[in-house]
Amino acid sequence: MINIFDFILPTKIRYGKGIIEVLGEELRLLNAKKVMVITDKGLAKTDMLKKLIFIIQKEGIDFVIYDAIEANPKDYNVEDCAAKAREISADTLVAFGGGSPIDAAKAVAVLAKQGGKVRDYQGKGKIKDDCLPLLTIPTTAGTGSEVTFSSVITDTKEKFKFTIKSTAIAAKTAIIDPELTLTVPPMTTAATGIDALTHAIEGYTANCTEPIAEAVGLYAVEYIAKNIVEAVKNGSNLEARDKMMMGSLLAGLSFSHADVASVHCMAEALGSIYDAPHGMCNSILLPYVMEYNLPEAGYKYARIARAMGIDEADDNKAAEKGIEHIKQLSREIGLPVIKSLNVNPDDFELLAEMSVKNGSNASNPRSVTKEDYVMLFNKAYND
Repeated sequence: MINIFDFILPTKIRYGKGIIEVLGEELRLLNAKKVMVITDKGLAKTDMLKKLIFIIQKEGIDFVIYDAIEANPKDYNVEDCAAKAREISADTLVAFGGGSPIDAAKAVAVLAKQGGKVRDYQGKGKIKDDCLPLLTIPTTAGTGSEVTFSSVITDTKEKFKFTIKSTAIAAKTAIIDPELTLTVPPMTTAATGIDALTHAIEGYTANCTEPIAEAVGLYAVEYIAKNIVEAVKNGSNLEARDKMMMGSLLAGLSFSHADVASVHCMAEALGSIYDAPHGMCNSILLPYVMEYNLPEAGYKYARIARAMGIDEADDNKAAEKGIEHIKQLSREIGLPVIKSLNVNPDDFELLAEMSVKNGSNASNPRSVTKEDYVMLFNKAYND
């Protein structure tokens, strides 16, 4: 019997080449009068943002740009942005960028209306329905955050990443335009692409998954694995960019309706201590966690391998070849090894302790202890 589950999709998805043009229509539907656009400094002076501003101005809507969101968005980013949103009486938020601005904007949607500190909303049942309406416009094919109803924020005092989660913080509409990814640099394309692949694999294999999350996760694997090399090496190929964006979207739907697992537990620990790029951390750790999970997830890993195009009838061999294929993909697209993050092995005990405390640790298909995490960090470091 299939376990009882809910599948909630509070976000309307509008997808396709040039779809950013519907932003004005979506703002009108929300009766927006004062918009805050939340982004980062890397996007602040781009033609993409200029186009977005032009669309808002065409509607005669007043707006403010907030571009101080950092990678691995910090608690003080969210709290400062929320204070400014209240100060200008913003009635609508538009998140524009990668996972960091989008995650930050979800948290701002809460704080701007409900006050307090962002850490106050960690845990279940803390967020009321009264949040600022949010539109999300991703510019990378990686996080899937535009369609999830969770937000990962860094507590800068404790150096710890925590999650707030509620359908109340979900975007009203996600406007997903693959053309916005055409100028993403190769290394960012590579790291965010394997990040999306990690979302798909963990969403498909998490022990709390369900059939719809499994289906979109497995399909996401196919889109990503078969197009990531071309997207990295020939970023102007809109067809490859389109399929990567769809893969990222499907992966976001998968893990948000299941969970992530030990790859993310380790990656979030690394991001907390070293402020390392989240996608990069996931890409480095993914194959090592998959090897560890083989005894419990071999059949699913075999299906993943076949979705990536590996022709192997034997499940055990297919699973092993799939993991090796992921390692080869990472090498081919130029992703670094863990030592490039200047990780200190003396921190492995602390990183392992943080990983085991992560809320997604229990979702890993194979039980993982602190000692197991130390082993995995060492393996990744010494390989």
